[in-house]
Amino acid sequence: MEPITLTTARLRLRPFTPDDAGVVYEVCQDPAVQRWTAVPAPYTREDAELFVTRLAPEGWRLDGEYAFAVEPLTGGPLIAAAGLHACSPGIREVGYWLAPEHRGRGYMTEAVGALAHWAFTGLGVHRLLWRAEVGNIASRAVAERAGFTVEGVERAGILKDGTARDSWLGSLLPADVGLPSPLPYLPAPVPPRTSTVS
Repeated sequence: MEPITLTTARLRLRPFTPDDAGVVYEVCQDPAVQRWTAVPAPYTREDAELFVTRLAPEGWRLDGEYAFAVEPLTGGPLIAAAGLHACSPGIREVGYWLAPEHRGRGYMTEAVGALAHWAFTGLGVHRLLWRAEVGNIASRAVAERAGFTVEGVERAGILKDGTARDSWLGSLLPADVGLPSPLPYLPAPVPPRTSTVS
């Protein structure tokens, strides 16, 4: 996949460049980013340089991970990272982090919405996943505002720091955002409600 750029009303989602290493390093010093995401902790300048010069470009080249630097349309350094990870044919998982000073303005929900639209219209995705460790309220709020349905808890669903941790799992389908699915979808029948008499 050749890297692409997406735009929203306020944001540009573009491929990472080597010039982003400094900002990536600074944002990944945030305790919340280190606590709730898969970035290494401690996070070094070398980690940032490896990500922007090798890992992010290889993800595009190998069609495994499409990583985007998120910046304001009006200009300035990146404020967030967001990406789509390949799980299986037609299924991708979204992930993201946001710089602390830009939280609470709806930027991440906007970026996730753009990724979802591209996944459904440009990549043939029929199911977009979101997962986060149980307790990551901020990530869950973004996912729910973007339209994801939280389906439940996966026991030992995330591995972090050598420990398996429970995770929330959510999904977004094309129909959830008013788009056609590339595949027919037959949901499970809802059992009829039964009344009990005591």
